[in-house]
Amino acid sequence: MPLRADDLIDRRRLRRKLTFWRAAAMAVAAIGLIAFAAWVYDDEFTGTGATHIAKVKIEGTITEDEELLGRLEKIRQSPRVAGVILQIDSPGGTTAGGEAIYEEVRKIAAEKPVVASVGTLAASAGYMIASAADHIVARKSSIVGSIGVLIQFPDVTGLMDKIGVKLEEVKSSPLKAEPSPFNPTTEDERTMVRKLIMDSYDWFVGIVAERRQMTRPQVLALADGSIFTGRQALENKLVDAVGGEDVALDWLATKGVDTKLKVIEWKDTGSGTGLLFSKALSRTVSRALGLPEYSGEVLQELGADRLFLDGLVSVWHP
Repeated sequence: MPLRADDLIDRRRLRRKLTFWRAAAMAVAAIGLIAFAAWVYDDEFTGTGATHIAKVKIEGTITEDEELLGRLEKIRQSPRVAGVILQIDSPGGTTAGGEAIYEEVRKIAAEKPVVASVGTLAASAGYMIASAADHIVARKSSIVGSIGVLIQFPDVTGLMDKIGVKLEEVKSSPLKAEPSPFNPTTEDERTMVRKLIMDSYDWFVGIVAERRQMTRPQVLALADGSIFTGRQALENKLVDAVGGEDVALDWLATKGVDTKLKVIEWKDTGSGTGLLFSKALSRTVSRALGLPEYSGEVLQELGADRLFLDGLVSVWHP
């Protein structure tokens, strides 16, 4: 039976309505999937969807770690973070790297309570970062301090003489590209480097004096590169208390943070820019040398990565 014109029109209208509602349903489903993915992603990389206390581990040699800086920025912006625990175990590293992390921690502390909990070691740039927190807790046997800055460079001129190699160079001025391992260091070069070091050292001392509420002479008396146990650091006002994470939580409680909240570690997402010190590269180098894959990580633990630090350095070398 042939369809009438009115029936055809009605069918077309019905199809249009069905098409519209199908498209609307697909759009809602897509939005739901995006929201779910965002929730899962956020949970995976920022800890939890619930209010919590964020913990960040700062370990090993300190460099300008963009991933860590980004993580700290997310912690500052997150309304779900009630307080922050910095768990520090570091001998230090580059002065610029310590400065960058210090500044990011101070931004967080302007909005949320931040406490530093020192493990085995918080020396040099590691202590610089700890001083950015509003309260520092260390173990009685922790190593704290080593306030200072250095530049180290080798002198291979004796080796060059032995193997019969010499370096020819033409440069715009005597101090260009100096000090160099290929030339004996002159007094003018040493003076230049010392000015550089002392300016950075002066800034470091100023940070400690400001953050620890000490006079400059008090800090200078401690800032000769000396290291201290946690107990000695407490006596010298470099830390506020001895103990572990429980003591850090007690302090957060005095700042209105509910210590019944879960402590969630905000972990490295693995996108850091420190290629030289990456575990993947360490394993690759180990395989190339015919060593077990874990050898690269062992070398890192032994401090081999510190040999390649460039620029001004604030690090404690045992």
